[in-house]
Amino acid sequence: MFSITVAAVVFGVVFLAELPDKTALAGLMLGTRYRASYVFVGVAAAFALHVGLAIAAGSVLTLLPHRLLQAIVGVLFLGGAAMLLLKKDDGEEEVRKPADQSFWKVSGAGFMLILVAEFGDLTQIMTANLAARYDDPMSVGVGAVLALWAVAGLGIVGGRTLMRYVPLRLITKVAALVMLALGGFSLYEAIAA
Repeated sequence: MFSITVAAVVFGVVFLAELPDKTALAGLMLGTRYRASYVFVGVAAAFALHVGLAIAAGSVLTLLPHRLLQAIVGVLFLGGAAMLLLKKDDGEEEVRKPADQSFWKVSGAGFMLILVAEFGDLTQIMTANLAARYDDPMSVGVGAVLALWAVAGLGIVGGRTLMRYVPLRLITKVAALVMLALGGFSLYEAIAA
């Protein structure tokens, strides 16, 4: 059964964690060079694949005993929060410009960039954790995919404007605080259960 609440929580957590990520900057760069719709199709397909893999991994985690699962999820969230707080700004990465501006070349470039850059990324790990925590793959998958697509859309269409008004450090700190809260709550559930 689909839960709007779970999807909304997942959307918020993944959205905040993905905003300061390098892929938002890569989407921005691709969007300024190519037709935005072509870029978005490739990026969206890569994110959907990553979420599918994360949901599968999270579903495997649910086979563990509940207390152990909560402890693992809590530790992973705390580790994710630490990664966000300790992450250094890498700056923009250079993206190769396809010579051909056709739909397949541009969307393929976006797909490959995100596929490689996001594999094993924090948001993919978080999505697996959330899938394990809520044991609701559909709601977690929808929330995560929509969050990643929203960040990609913002990056492709209007990332520069957002970054002018909202400092990247603030976004990163808010995402880390949300992850700390989720990690603390999961560890509390593991101990109190």
